[in-house]
Amino acid sequence: MANPMTTGRTALVTGGGSGIGAAVARTLSANGWRVAICGRRPDALHAVAVETGALDLVCDIADAGQVDQLIDAVVTAFGRLDGLVLNAGIIAPGGVADLAAHDFEAMVAVNLTGSFLVARAALPHLLATRRGAIVSVSSVAALRAASDMGGYAATKAGLTMLTQSLAVDHAHEGLRANVVCPGWTITEMADAEMAAFGEERGLAVADAYRLVTALVPQRRPASAGEVAAVIAWLLSDAASYVNGAVIPVDGSAVAVDIGTVPFDTRVIVRQSGEDGGHDGVGPRG
Repeated sequence: MANPMTTGRTALVTGGGSGIGAAVARTLSANGWRVAICGRRPDALHAVAVETGALDLVCDIADAGQVDQLIDAVVTAFGRLDGLVLNAGIIAPGGVADLAAHDFEAMVAVNLTGSFLVARAALPHLLATRRGAIVSVSSVAALRAASDMGGYAATKAGLTMLTQSLAVDHAHEGLRANVVCPGWTITEMADAEMAAFGEERGLAVADAYRLVTALVPQRRPASAGEVAAVIAWLLSDAASYVNGAVIPVDGSAVAVDIGTVPFDTRVIVRQSGEDGGHDGVGPRG
């Protein structure tokens, strides 16, 4: 009888202990995939593993030696590797003028170099299946510049091009490599950002989310599950001819022509201090 741990398609999700990574683990497990998750927080990983049945592995993807051990452990457990989700990432706000060098280097180490190390180590196993798939979780920050986000945006833009390069180099060997670029998504990390953002403005977390998505045509943030659903589709055979794509999952935010926003009667643009209200924008009604 075949070992049940070596049957079925298998995927590794980096940064799988929370947020989008945990949602991907839930979605893939529900779809019959064997899933491994990795990250730096063992307790968070274990909680997701208990919930989903995933194999949890502690790994700092910025460390090449740990990455090699990670891939060996996944292949030893499952016998193969069909899918890879490059989701691990960190953020340090700051523009080029004021971002500390060590913060920039830390983001490069995890968001870009770490993803490179994992992809490089996983690649022979993905190619061996003749239908391996990689999905990188980038950001709308890779597509549109925002104030005080220069370092983060640069690393996510690099991840996007790294992924497209994998597609171009290895599509003839059966590999597909695609990118999702989420906008504001309700996760533990985003909740913390909204708490800090809202505290400065006297807003609850839910109201802070409404404010930062006021110009998003869908007028709300995504759930982690909505992003995970796109990732799961890209890993599946249903997306068999989707390769090198960069897909915003952002409620149409990057499609907005910001120069026309003042003409949108559904949005109020407030001047600073006007009517005692908060600075910025809000949905009408």
